[in-house]
Amino acid sequence: MARKPAKPYHHGGLREALAEAGILLIEAEGLSAFTLRECARRAGVSHAAPKNHFATAEDLLAEIAARGYDRFVASLGKAADRAVPQSADARLIAMGQAYVAFARAHPGVYGLMFRNMKDRAVASGHLDAARQAAWTQLHDGVAAVIGPGRGDAAVKSAHVWALVHGIASLIIDKRLPPPLSAAAVIKESLASLPAALRSVG
Repeated sequence: MARKPAKPYHHGGLREALAEAGILLIEAEGLSAFTLRECARRAGVSHAAPKNHFATAEDLLAEIAARGYDRFVASLGKAADRAVPQSADARLIAMGQAYVAFARAHPGVYGLMFRNMKDRAVASGHLDAARQAAWTQLHDGVAAVIGPGRGDAAVKSAHVWALVHGIASLIIDKRLPPPLSAAAVIKESLASLPAALRSVG
């Protein structure tokens, strides 16, 4: 009996299906389980089909990381827009909370974005642009807090990044001492952050 052909994809549909399959695979089983063949299987296509969109597994991983950054930026932006009051301080605190929440909700993709892609030499315009968008979002948020005329916005932004990344990593890796709750650490660490950023020296 003739094999029933796979469901045809509209233009661009296979690329989307492979990326989403990869995201779900990494979140469910970790990066060690990731292969092009498994993504193809989950997308319902032959193992050779991904080559039409991603030459290597590294190329698909770069696309997954880029999409992670896109969703990350959108999540932080929404959190900032919901902050009450709509002050620069409240917006930055909300972004910090959203950063940790994203990391906790998507540890596999977050790990790919911030821990594993740095060692992968992959040319990806999408990934480069998405990374830059994330940095610009953070930089603009910090600049709004410390005010105009400061030349240290980039350094202060790196400080904020180190803080929230460290908190997220400690929580994901279950490294917080038992008496401490994640919620308390997040709240206390971020509450005094805007004032600390405005300090000079």
